Amino acid sequence: MSNILNIARVEWRRIFLSPLAWAVLAVVQFIVGYVFITLLLQYANAASQSPDIGVSDVVAGSLYGFSTVLLLLIMPLMTMRLFSEERKTGSITLLFSAPVSLIEIVLGKFVGALGFIFAVIVLMGLMPLALAWSTNMDWGRIAAGLLGLFLLMMAFASAGIFVSSLTREPTIAAVGSFGLLLVIWLINVVAYNDSIPFHDAFQYLSLIDHFESLRRGVFATADVVYYLLFSALFLWLTVLRLDVERN
Repeated sequence: MSNILNIARVEWRRIFLSPLAWAVLAVVQFIVGYVFITLLLQYANAASQSPDIGVSDVVAGSLYGFSTVLLLLIMPLMTMRLFSEERKTGSITLLFSAPVSLIEIVLGKFVGALGFIFAVIVLMGLMPLALAWSTNMDWGRIAAGLLGLFLLMMAFASAGIFVSSLTREPTIAAVGSFGLLLVIWLINVVAYNDSIPFHDAFQYLSLIDHFESLRRGVFATADVVYYLLFSALFLWLTVLRLDVERN
């Protein structure tokens, strides 16, 4: 565990000392803030006509739904350097020769990426929190939505780490990660086409379908387990890929 945390600390420093991380956080906060204000104005107009409309549904739910598209774009940028840059600079040889296992290396990198994900989730949680003094919020629904975003970003990160382990060029890793995540994302389209065989299986495999349940405030253990298994699969594939390279 100490080896994992040590590697994670190195990744945290590398991420947050990089201008890229702060630029991404600034852009995400600007875009999400703009959408948040727009949704707030829409809610104010709708509430004047129908007082039964909930602010948590219109503002927080819609905001988190929009955020998934933004996160699909930024996570490949944040994971592209985790292994590809190590290979490009030759420092991956030092990692392989260090007294740590490949599982510890991969988990350390993954936990390092989770530090950035946590920062994004905190910033997104502050916006609905700003409304707490003026209206009643459904905190259970907001918490479920934030949990869904965290799990979704965790899944994105695990897939990005795997793609980063396949190449020595960060740019190729970013493009490959985006392509892989987009293909998995589009499973959601296939899932709701009844003319396609096994559409129920595609529905279960859909990243977005599981997130939608959490975004609506419906917490199900199956959704959490799905994201954990998805992340574990790609982290294990990363370990296998590195094992082939080391040998």
